[in-house]
Amino acid sequence: MEANTRTTGRLPAAFLTPGSSSFMDFLGEHSPELLPGRRVLPPVQGAIEVPHGTTIVAVTFPGGVVLAGDRRATMGNMIAQRDIEKVFPADEYSAVGIAGTAGLAVEMVKLFQLELEHFEKVEGTQLSLEGKANRLSTMIRSNLGMALQGLAVIPLFAGWDLDRERGRIFSYDVTGGRSEEQQGYAATGSGSLFARGSMKKLYREDLTEQQAVTLVVQALYDAADDDSATGGPDVARRIFPIVSVIGDEGYRRLTEEESAEVARSVLERRLEHPDGPRAALL
Repeated sequence: MEANTRTTGRLPAAFLTPGSSSFMDFLGEHSPELLPGRRVLPPVQGAIEVPHGTTIVAVTFPGGVVLAGDRRATMGNMIAQRDIEKVFPADEYSAVGIAGTAGLAVEMVKLFQLELEHFEKVEGTQLSLEGKANRLSTMIRSNLGMALQGLAVIPLFAGWDLDRERGRIFSYDVTGGRSEEQQGYAATGSGSLFARGSMKKLYREDLTEQQAVTLVVQALYDAADDDSATGGPDVARRIFPIVSVIGDEGYRRLTEEESAEVARSVLERRLEHPDGPRAALL
């Protein structure tokens, strides 16, 4: 598929043939071997030890949605990386957080970003948020063969719905099945059980943006408190959660200073109350 610039200087016919606005469909038709899901893996026995990303959380609030992730990647019982990035913008109004096999997850995110950009250039408009969620579902499903060998990728997708004018969260299973989180919060990854329990007790529909940001950091702290694969705020190394906010003005990632300020305020309160804030009994 490479352009033969040494002879005619023209693009191959594949690039000039009308077809789908999906980049994955184009690649599947002309160079299917380049798609991650088409790779042939050698037979293996037992678990494959590769770096895994862990906990991702998301919360909606009246002005949008907050998506955040811790910074730890593990390989078995070892810490493979302390400052991995797990939250990425998908396009101007959406973001994706990755949990599972780190290398494959990052590759999938890059392909997803390209898929959305390709569609926008071909069609002259953005996919709906529902359409973006469906495209990501297809990508996860194409990875099923590797997932069955222990190389699963399970992201969390969130964004601002331009039509409905509100933030929405979509979660996935290993087969690509997706569901929209109606309760206003979601978590995935090894620490998701503890993070979800934390958010369940603290979430309210009338949260401000700052409160939503604080809530996701609290949830990640609770996850790290009970799950060894989830990394808490590391003040000594100045490694703090990645937090992104998506609203009607688009995607915005909190700066290191903003994230550090929220994390330090949570840590200070935890010195007085190690188990975190208490929800009302009734």
